[in-house]
Amino acid sequence: MKLTKSDVTLNERDTLQDLLDCEKQLMSLYTTALYEGSTKAMRKNFTTNLLSVAENQYSIFQQMSTRGYYEPKPANKNLIDEANANFKKQKPQLQAKG
Repeated sequence: MKLTKSDVTLNERDTLQDLLDCEKQLMSLYTTALYEGSTKAMRKNFTTNLLSVAENQYSIFQQMSTRGYYEPKPANKNLIDEANANFKKQKPQLQAKG
């Protein structure tokens, strides 16, 4: 089967989604590199890069949102309250270990 350019070309939505996914992955990698960094200069460089990637990610998110490609659902208040209660229960245990 021979593929044509139209068979392998991403449409706008898929391209933006791919870019967003890549930026999220970069943020994860820079975060890991940041807390593994052994010198101030290295950590500063990772921080600068992380913030730059975060700006790119947000810009892509805005473009997707504007075009109706990415519509986050509002958070369920009950789930938020439940998570908050769970964290409050765990806080004393975490403080005792620290």
